[in-house]
Amino acid sequence: MKLEKQKRIAVVNDITGFGRCSVAAALPIISAMKIQCCPLPTAILSTNTAFPNFFFDDYTPRMRAYMNHWKELNIEFDGICTGFLGSTEQIDIVIEFIEMFKKRNTTVIVDPVMGDYGKLYSTYTKEMCDEMKRLMRYADLMTPNLTEACILLDIPYPNRNLTPNELENIAKSLCDHGPKKIVITGLQHNGNIQNFIYEIGKPYTIINVEKIGEDRSGTGDVFTSIVAANTVKGGNLVTSVEKATKFISKTIEYTEKLNTPVYDGICFEEYLTEL
Repeated sequence: MKLEKQKRIAVVNDITGFGRCSVAAALPIISAMKIQCCPLPTAILSTNTAFPNFFFDDYTPRMRAYMNHWKELNIEFDGICTGFLGSTEQIDIVIEFIEMFKKRNTTVIVDPVMGDYGKLYSTYTKEMCDEMKRLMRYADLMTPNLTEACILLDIPYPNRNLTPNELENIAKSLCDHGPKKIVITGLQHNGNIQNFIYEIGKPYTIINVEKIGEDRSGTGDVFTSIVAANTVKGGNLVTSVEKATKFISKTIEYTEKLNTPVYDGICFEEYLTEL
């Protein structure tokens, strides 16, 4: 029996030494799902940015040389997954990377880490928002929260729960700008977390899961890594989101029982073999 070639995903994100986020979350999770994970670092941090202070080394000046060497080696990717980007130049470099490496069967997953609870992160500028809108055109799948979806569409953030039809209209509007699939993540509703799933030409799906404890660093990275890996393996989007939400619920419940500080992220290591 001929073995199928192992899948490979390029992850463009920062490397954080402590706090279980970005590449430190993506690498073990994507690997556990039997896909090769190839990081392209955007920055190197000692801890995640939820800590009061941290070491930070911007990798922007070295990103092009790094990816050009990959090109010289003719490395190909089945998926390209982008996370937090720290400047307009980094977003430009990611667009160059996609143009360089995207083939017909390469899936581009963009997690537009821009803000939450109706506000932009302090590091984000209007220029970066404009560049993220440009990056959106290259995405096959995008996983914004509601804040990010509103920013990308230049619409006001609603201070209320939206109806499914309103969420569908937002998802359709995002698809008008490039992506074929949208997951609006982290919607809080009656003690639950909702993920709203929309694919062009299909009815929407809403997946509910009970909210456990406080918001934790790296949860979005864990979610996007599972969805990206499952999608690249050929899984449908609804199944991928269900897998991610079940895994996160189980690991957060375990993390809470350990009384792990919020800044330390999710103790997902205990359950990696279940992926």
